[in-house]
Amino acid sequence: MISRTDLRGRTLSRRELLAALPRAEVDVEAATASVAPILEDVRRRGAAALRELAERFDGVRPEHLRVPAEAIAAAVEVLDPAVREALEETIRRVRAVHAAQRPQDLTVELAPGARVRQRWVPVRRVGLYVPGGLAVYPSSVVMNVVAAQEAGVGSLAVTSPPQKDDGGLPDPVVLATCALLGVEEVYAVGGAQAVAMLAYGAEEDGEVLCEPVDVVTGPGNVYVAAAKRLVRGVVGIDAEAGPTEIAILADATADPVHLAADLVSQAEHDPLAASVLVTDSLELAEAVECALEPRVAATKHAERVRAALSGPQSALVLVDDVEQGLEVVNAYAAEHLEIQTADAAALADRVTAAGAIFVGPYSPVSLGDYMAGSNHVLPTGGCAHFASGLGVHSFVKAVQVVEYGREALAEIAGRIVTLAEAEDLPAHGEAVRARFA
Repeated sequence: MISRTDLRGRTLSRRELLAALPRAEVDVEAATASVAPILEDVRRRGAAALRELAERFDGVRPEHLRVPAEAIAAAVEVLDPAVREALEETIRRVRAVHAAQRPQDLTVELAPGARVRQRWVPVRRVGLYVPGGLAVYPSSVVMNVVAAQEAGVGSLAVTSPPQKDDGGLPDPVVLATCALLGVEEVYAVGGAQAVAMLAYGAEEDGEVLCEPVDVVTGPGNVYVAAAKRLVRGVVGIDAEAGPTEIAILADATADPVHLAADLVSQAEHDPLAASVLVTDSLELAEAVECALEPRVAATKHAERVRAALSGPQSALVLVDDVEQGLEVVNAYAAEHLEIQTADAAALADRVTAAGAIFVGPYSPVSLGDYMAGSNHVLPTGGCAHFASGLGVHSFVKAVQVVEYGREALAEIAGRIVTLAEAEDLPAHGEAVRARFA
């Protein structure tokens, strides 16, 4: 069901190692060709295009593109009490972690009268995308909204695909979660067209339907990723999220039943989801293989899970020792990395590339998906080499404030003139000289 990649006894360059590791075959560039006309259609025709595209891609023509306030309120009234309690606890934990992420302003005094300050300023307005294809994700509402709220963003718009079975509205649990978070601006728009609406804004019958935003965040399929790539520069984006990934670094002390359960849990997201186990124990790898078959057969989304585990993006990777395993997972840069080894905490501190790290046998990825307090919107496809998961930092920008007095400028005026002349920009120097003429 799942392939093996044997790296034992091999010394690989970084390039060779990256080529040897499993990875989902997703071509965002190819998807941009079909997405670009959608973006232009929404930019030109607004609500009319959004309704037509919903009918084409979601099988329903929404009566209301902006979800009525009464529908949001009604959704929370009928929400299962147990689900409500779980969501409220998730919100509490995620809010506590993200409140602690707020960056602090700073002031540096370089000399008497020479001061540089750095202020952190929230963006004005954000658009938060919540998927609704193979599954719906009220937890993603929490992750996106709480991070933006704790950053101090004043205007938030949530958009999620219309559901045919829900009268053209987004999933009712998604709507109820918006209500619990105090979000009043929600749209029944999905896919690339949702990204276009957020980036460009949209009108309906000559009136504003949706104002453009400054930043678009949230996971989605390859078409959402392609749309985000195309609007980058018009708006900021968090990342081009690809298929979800789990990598597990484990040694002989790990429980193969736990590992099999965790690999399956990630595989149920999507046939392209990646499940990778890196281990120096052949016996553990074989035990995990044995544990996978009955677990896959018994799970609800068995067909989807089997497709993900048997795809080129999933594998059991055999290494000589845990040190080589650490090298492998740092090269892979997983969205989610579990470490289940005898010295898991120490190894976790040596990981240099991962969206989130889950340490020990009682920190499964499922915990982070819902209730750890961390954010589950994370970089995929190796982007953890240079990108972070969603957080307060995704919604703030640093503004530098420069304040010099006459004497402080006079002290360095000659050096400024020297550098300006060295760069053949004499007017720069003259702008300084003019203050002392």
